[in-house]
Order: sequence, then C-alpha cells, then structure tokens
Amino acid sequence: DLLINMVEYTGNQVVMIIDEWDAPIREQPQIQREYLKFLRMLFKSSGTTSKIFAAAYMTGILPVKKDGSQSAISDFDEYTIFEPEQFADYVGFNEAEVRSLCEKHGLSFEAAKYWYDGYTAGEAHSVYNPYSVMKVMQRRKFQSYWKQTSSIDALKTYVALDLDGLREDIALLIAGERIEVDPGTFRNDTVTFEYKDDALTLLIHLGYLTYEVEPGEVVDGISRSPVTYARIPNEEVRTEFVYLLREKGNTGLGELAQKSRKLLEDTIAGDEDAVARRIQEVRETEYAPMFYNNEQALRSVVKLAYIACVEQYAKVEELPSGKGIADLVFIPKRRSPLPAMVVELKWNQTEDGALAQIRERHYPSVLESYSREIVLVGINYNTRTKEHGCRIERIQGEE
Repeated sequence: DLLINMVEYTGNQVVMIIDEWDAPIREQPQIQREYLKFLRMLFKSSGTTSKIFAAAYMTGILPVKKDGSQSAISDFDEYTIFEPEQFADYVGFNEAEVRSLCEKHGLSFEAAKYWYDGYTAGEAHSVYNPYSVMKVMQRRKFQSYWKQTSSIDALKTYVALDLDGLREDIALLIAGERIEVDPGTFRNDTVTFEYKDDALTLLIHLGYLTYEVEPGEVVDGISRSPVTYARIPNEEVRTEFVYLLREKGNTGLGELAQKSRKLLEDTIAGDEDAVARRIQEVRETEYAPMFYNNEQALRSVVKLAYIACVEQYAKVEELPSGKGIADLVFIPKRRSPLPAMVVELKWNQTEDGALAQIRERHYPSVLESYSREIVLVGINYNTRTKEHGCRIERIQGEE
C-alpha cells in the first residue's frame, strides 16, 4: 500500500534493486516461507506489480527459489552460473583482466592462475574469483582468502549428509577426480536436499565446485543429452576441502585420510607389501567402481588412496617428462620436508615393469632442478590374482 501511494503521489514508478536477494534463505532458512510470500506480494500480485515497478533487478548466489510447481517470482528473466548467456564474460574476472592486473602490480600470472582460476560460466572458461584476485593485488601474497567470505562449516554439513554416496564423491573430488552431476533436481535453497546432486549443485552455486558440460554420446545416430561434470576449481578452494581430511567430526573423511597418511608413510619408508595392501584396502572399502577393468580405474583408486598427499604435495597427472608421460608426479610444497614421488601404473603387467619404465624414459627428469630425494613407485594390478603389486626405489634428485 505504501508503494502504491508513493507512485500515485509522485507520478513516478519505482526501480527496485535487491543485492543478495537469497541471503535470508541461506542464512535464516526458518523464515524462508514468509520471505517468499513477501517477494510474491511485490512481484506477482496481479495488477499492482506493473503499477509500482518500472523495473526490478536482483542478484544473488542462488537462482530464483522454486515454490512447488512454479517459481515464487517467475516473472524475472533469469541468468544463472549454468546459463549466463550474454553475461558470461562478466561473471568474475577473465584471464585478460587478471593478466593485466598481475603486470600492473608486478605479480606472477601463473601463480594467480593456479590459485584463483578454474571456474566456468556457460561457454566462458578461465573465470577467476574476483574477491581473491583483488585481495592478492592488495596484500601481494598468494593464499586462500576464501575463509573470509565463506564458512567451512557449511561444507561439512553437506558432506555429513552423505546422500546417495555424497561422501565418496567428495573424497574423489579431493583426490583430483571429476564426477557427474545432474543440476536439474536442485530446488534452489540450502535445505531441500533429496539427492546428492542437489548438494553438489549447491556447492557449484556457492563456488566450492565448478562444472564442465560435455556433449552426450551419439548412439545409432541420436545424440544423447549433454553430461555435466563437477570438480574442484583451484588451489584456493582445494585448501578448504583439505580441512575436511583433518576433521574428526561426522564428515566420514577423517578415517580415509588416516589410512592415506599411513600409506604415504609406508611409501616413503619403502614398504612395498604394505603399500600394495593399503591400496587393496582402499579399493575394497572406500572405492568400488562398477567396472574395475582398466588402467584409468586403477588411477582413480591410487589417487584416492594417496588423498592425504594434497596436504603437502602438488599433484600433476600425465606430466610430459623425459621420453614419455609420467602417470602421477607428487611435488612437495615449499615447506614440506617430504621427498618427491613419481608413480607409474600398469594393468596386467608387472610392478617391476612399471618401475623400469620410470627409469628407461627418464621420468624423474621433470624434477631436474630438484636436488632432494625422489621416490619412484611402480604399481600393477593383476586381474587374475585380483591383487595389487608394488615396487619402490629411491634416487637422489639430479641423478
């Protein structure tokens, strides 16, 4: 009534701007129903909306809330992180902008890309976290500024739900895998979760994950629906996920992390039987792919088994080195006292052959400036015996 009277008195309609329209839904979900009724009153009341408003513009993390069979405020043109359309170039900072900022402030563009790149908005790739980019320009220190804008408690809550195996998917994400996700069931709030895809889609909207869309496979000349995959975007967000590995609460990831730390200790100690045994245990208890029948499946298991390495190592997959491509290379972070590791995987061959390939193709040459010790690890899975085998050798860097 106040708005109608104001418009009649002044003869001017209102332009309504609401920033972070979804903050009440995210921060106080108990008032969600009343808040949506308020928005509906403003923007869906027959006859009054067009009298009051010349235009309305809203921004927020979440898309417009779905309310039963229809949206509470469906009259808006909506642009989301999944469908930004012509606004894709304006989501976050793009690569040219970040490169220019780094040149202006004398900072490493490669470091900025490693820490803050990795997001996708529609067809636009290399989308950077703008808040963190601004912070690093001010403070000149590459680190996670994420905790200043979000709470790890929210992430712990979603992981603890473990809907449809969500916990296992989170573990795979931390290990460096990407997972398929269906964003179509998401109800655009922080409490209505029926499937793990709802939680994963929310994590995409919150910025904890990013996504990639690939065309569906063609079967009998018919193209299937596109497939969406989620992954952790960059080092900044990865550091937040690492906290889950140290969490002793109910996320369920602490036990896996403990097993992984033991595996890392056994690897560095050169205990080949223990390494093979622990990888076998992770395969049987933590990750059971439907088709464990190729080297890619073995790679997924090994990456999950070494999940604790994200705390002290930078992991690089299929790294060109020497005369070939190394499967997995673990490079210690600056303050880590641990040795580097080069891991080669084989399927139905031998662990000795895997180790020999590391030497013959000079894979350690990728660490040519690395003067400390390097652990060479060869892992093989035998489909006849259903067992993993391991060989370990230690060399000095620049050997």
